[in-house]
Parts: sequence; C-alpha cells; structure tokens
Amino acid sequence: MRLRINGEWQDIPEPAPGPLTVAALLEALGVSGRAVAVLHNGTPLGRDQFDARPLAADDELEIVRFVGGG
Repeated sequence: MRLRINGEWQDIPEPAPGPLTVAALLEALGVSGRAVAVLHNGTPLGRDQFDARPLAADDELEIVRFVGGG
C-alpha cells in the first residue's frame, strides 16, 4: 500500500488478515503511539482512535513525535 507519510510517499506492506490501522503502521515504523500526534488526511486523531482507524492506499499522514528536553 502506498501512503504519504510526513510528505514522502512510502510503500507499506499490508498485514493479513484485515486492514492496516494507524496503530499497526506506527508499530511497523518503530514509533511509540504514546509519544506522537497523528493527522490522517488532515484530521487529528486521538490515541484512542489509532487501533480502529483503517488506512487506504494514497492516504496522507503527518506523524509528529514529541521530544522532551531541558
């Protein structure tokens, strides 16, 4: 499946069975869902939506990682 992630097109393998979800994508990318904000086709998602939100070919995502420091 081709997705646009942070402005770059990427080919992501679809898991079987069932659709690729935001949570599964984050796991495949090695990103913790607890420390990110995600926009799916311009719509911000709450963390509680990551498991239920299916992705389709040509969807656009912005994944912003929170960074702490001092």
